Amino acid sequence: MSGILDLLNSEMGQELVKGASSQMGMDDKSTSSALSAAMPLILGALKNNTGSVEGSEQLLGALQNSKHSSGSMLDNLGSILGGGEIDKDVMDDGGRILGHVFGGQENNAANALSKSSGIDMNSAMNLLKVAAPLVMSYLGKQTSQNNVSDQGGLSDLIGGLLGGQGADMASMASLIQGFDGNDSSVDDIAGMLTGGSKSSGGLSDLIGGFLK
Repeated sequence: MSGILDLLNSEMGQELVKGASSQMGMDDKSTSSALSAAMPLILGALKNNTGSVEGSEQLLGALQNSKHSSGSMLDNLGSILGGGEIDKDVMDDGGRILGHVFGGQENNAANALSKSSGIDMNSAMNLLKVAAPLVMSYLGKQTSQNNVSDQGGLSDLIGGLLGGQGADMASMASLIQGFDGNDSSVDDIAGMLTGGSKSSGGLSDLIGGFLK
């Protein structure tokens, strides 16, 4: 889907990587690598949540919230990531989104991201908290522009954003969402995530290509 490709290859995408790197004390390469896994993983979890009518209605309601529907976060990355610290409202919103999207298993999502990308747990969680509102802002804008109003339309929209990675990312997100400590370890999920982030197509190669 061209919209997300344009977003991630734009100056805005470079601003996201550089701003997040500066705020979290990470190098740009590590940040871009982690984001290339984090953003599709969040989208995969959202795709799973559209599997029920109730889940789709809740997500559509969140996307129609003024905080996400206009895509305003996309236009304000400089103020969000360019100051002394990341905007607290954005981080709080990100935490709430992650808790809902991953069904209370956001710590396992951060742990898997940390192990797959080599960044520490705290940085992984903060990166997820930044990425989640950004994904919601973009989805909200796309939902509005494309007049998406039902379960099928929302599922198709997210599937289009994921491209060829859709099934893999939804599967990995599902393992985290249903994590109980017995059926699959975080190490197993991290290994899958590392492999998924190296797949061709979709979002995976785009953030990593920012700095080339």
